[in-house]
Order: sequence, then C-alpha cells, then structure tokens
Amino acid sequence: MKQAGMKEEVVLSLRNAVHRYDVNTEVILPDLAVKKGEHRLILGQSGTGKSTLLHILAGILKPTEGMLEISGTDLYAMKEADRDEFRGRHIGLIFQQMHLIDSISVMENLLLAAMMAGMEQDKDRAEKLCRHLDIWEKRHSLPETLSQGQKQRVSIARAVMNRPSLILADEPTSSLDDVRTEQVIAMLTEQAAEAGATLVISTHDRRLMNHFEHRTLLGGNPGQDGKPEQDGKEVHP
Repeated sequence: MKQAGMKEEVVLSLRNAVHRYDVNTEVILPDLAVKKGEHRLILGQSGTGKSTLLHILAGILKPTEGMLEISGTDLYAMKEADRDEFRGRHIGLIFQQMHLIDSISVMENLLLAAMMAGMEQDKDRAEKLCRHLDIWEKRHSLPETLSQGQKQRVSIARAVMNRPSLILADEPTSSLDDVRTEQVIAMLTEQAAEAGATLVISTHDRRLMNHFEHRTLLGGNPGQDGKPEQDGKEVHP
C-alpha cells in the first residue's frame, strides 16, 4: 500500500516536444508522463507522428524543441556515445523490422545485446528467456532459419535481456491475426512485468485498445463512441 503523499515514480517524461523535418513539416507531440510499471498504448493512424514520437522516446531522434527524461536522466543532454550506452542498458526496443544479426545464433544475439551495453553477458538469463518464450529448441539456430513468429519472440527476448526500465514496441501486431495478436500482447505485458519495466506500444491497431488502461490517442482518432478524441489526449476505458 502506498503511503499518503508519496508520488509514483515517473520513468518517462516528455515535455513541449516539437520536431521539424523541414520548414514545411512540423510534428507537435503530446506531453507524456508514464509511471514505473505502467503499460501505455499510443494509438494513431499513419501521418499522426507515431514513428517520430517513438524514435524520440528511444533516444534515436533528437527533437527540435522539448525535453525527454528517462528515469530522471535528460537523454538529449548526453553525448551521443553516452546516450547509446544508456539506451542499451535502460531501454528495450522492439521494431517492426527485427534487426537480428543473421550470421550469429539466437543465443549470441541475446548475449550481444548485453555486450553492446557494456554489461555482463548473462547466459543463464538468455537461456531462461529462450525457455520462457518457447524458442529453446532454436537457441543455436541462425535467425534466417526461423519463422516470423519465432523471430518476433527473439526480438522480445533481446529487448528485455538487460532488464530495462522502459520497453518500446513499434506496431508489434499490425500484420497478425486476432489469435496471434492476443499471444503477442500477452508476451509483451508478461515480460515487461517480469523485468519490472514500463511498456509503451505505438500502433494503429485499434484491437489493442481494450488491453490498456492508459492510452494516448494521436491525430483525432475516433473514440469507442465514434466521436473524435482530442489529439494527444489520455483516455481510459
């Protein structure tokens, strides 16, 4: 039970963010304050700034204006090399393109994630993730021999390998049927909980709305009653 007056820890804070690609293209992004352990859905159609927002949250794209803090650290005040190391240690990324290295095995891909972050290569954790995500029999296989579903599970395992404080997922269910969508969301939320991580999913897939208590809608998406929601508005079921 929380003590009176105690504030929940904010893991992700984005304030006054604007990104300008050129003089004619400006993306104004919503303020976010995502708490520790929270699972948040960012929902919007193409062209509403989802990809821009996710790349900024990942520390990949520096906004023209505004501030991003992850666990109290101002990400864009850091040097690029320091930001890359911070990302490897504290942010787990799951993109539509898996970006697995085809020349090394599944296990080596997981251990490489730790090495690139300057962390100890924890073989026991990598093996545990392979068992838990049902890729144990494929742990010594090359990614190119895996099915798309198996590659996705490897991508999830790699994202949580270093026990990040924040997991960001880009369109994890966009090409999946209803059954597989339910399985992937269950895996993501379960692995985030196991790692003690905050989970943020960016998508246009409206099937995910009922899975998330915390939701931010971009671009005036229609709500469940068919009426448009305010851009950047947080809504609850």
